[in-house]
Amino acid sequence: MSLSDPRNNRSLSYKLRSRRDRFLRKFLVNNGRRILDLGGTAHYWRRVGLNFLNENGFTVTIVNLEANDLGTGPFKMLVGDATQLDLPDGSFDIVHSNSVIEHVGGQAEIAAFACETRRLAPAHYVQTPNFWFPIDPHFWKFPGFHWLPESVRARLLQKFSIATAGRIGDYQKALHAVRGTRLLSIDQCKALFPESKLTTEKFLGLNKSLILYRNAS
Repeated sequence: MSLSDPRNNRSLSYKLRSRRDRFLRKFLVNNGRRILDLGGTAHYWRRVGLNFLNENGFTVTIVNLEANDLGTGPFKMLVGDATQLDLPDGSFDIVHSNSVIEHVGGQAEIAAFACETRRLAPAHYVQTPNFWFPIDPHFWKFPGFHWLPESVRARLLQKFSIATAGRIGDYQKALHAVRGTRLLSIDQCKALFPESKLTTEKFLGLNKSLILYRNAS
């Protein structure tokens, strides 16, 4: 069975995401209709279900550093930095992010992202891979890769096709790729989202990814 191809309905990734989408749809219906998606894509929401979004009257405002084509659907584009958005408190019903918080920068940026998530809506849903799961989905070909020192990981990326994008020959670019992903542990997530509930996706009895969520009431 393939581990990582979300397009293959026999892959682990596809099955876990399908289960996650069911949880997400129920969460959304119970918490409002105005969604702010930090760092997401219209493609992701089409997988969640355009019919589901339209039939339930959702609008999805997608925040990214650069504008991109959203195609058809209940989508709006907002260009901005998700760690510091010029929006009033409680501007939306739900703030959502899927595998984004681990890419926003260092600890200060991660904390700022969490603060914005909590500030901009009474409800939120944040999914991120678990640091203590042995496979980082960004470097899934090398189990335990994310537990190695940064310099070692960068050297490995120079020599082997470990990253999703393949081998990275230049050391500085490889180091930049390594530093572009900072997986979080359960304890770190609880500290960043103290009012949230935490649930996990498991594989072989291990916590593969973490979901922090807070209901509006």
